[in-house]
Amino acid sequence: MSAHETVPYTPVFVGKRKLDLDAILLRYPTKQAALLPALWIVQEARGWVSEAGVTEVAAALELSAAYVKGVLTFYTMYHQHPVGKYFIQVCTTSPCLCAGADKVAEAFLRHTGCNELGVTSPDGKYTVIEVECLGACGFATPVQINADTVENVTADTVPQILAGLK
Repeated sequence: MSAHETVPYTPVFVGKRKLDLDAILLRYPTKQAALLPALWIVQEARGWVSEAGVTEVAAALELSAAYVKGVLTFYTMYHQHPVGKYFIQVCTTSPCLCAGADKVAEAFLRHTGCNELGVTSPDGKYTVIEVECLGACGFATPVQINADTVENVTADTVPQILAGLK
């Protein structure tokens, strides 16, 4: 059990989620090709992918845990530790920095109580990170909150955006 896991791990791939994985496997030529969707099932079920989740995915897809961990750590869309209810990603690439992305990130940290990138707020509601690109350079600064993208965010609009989440 990792430092983040406080209760014993229960398998994800049972019942409906096992059926979902089986359906996904039918769409791919090999089990290895289904790795990203399998990791996504675990993350949707648990909110993040723990070491035990890596082991379960590896067993289900007949891969080594090291291989699964390598893929997991490559992609930023997968969480390797618990995150807040609202996972806030602030684009800080060059165009967005020119539009004040650093101030937007600071405002999210200040108004959520996170105070530091990658740290979850004391109430467990928010985790704020910086990302390289959200693909909305013409609408700087874009912010992704869970699966929703908000464009033209400024430090001044952060409190209003957060109020809409509560």
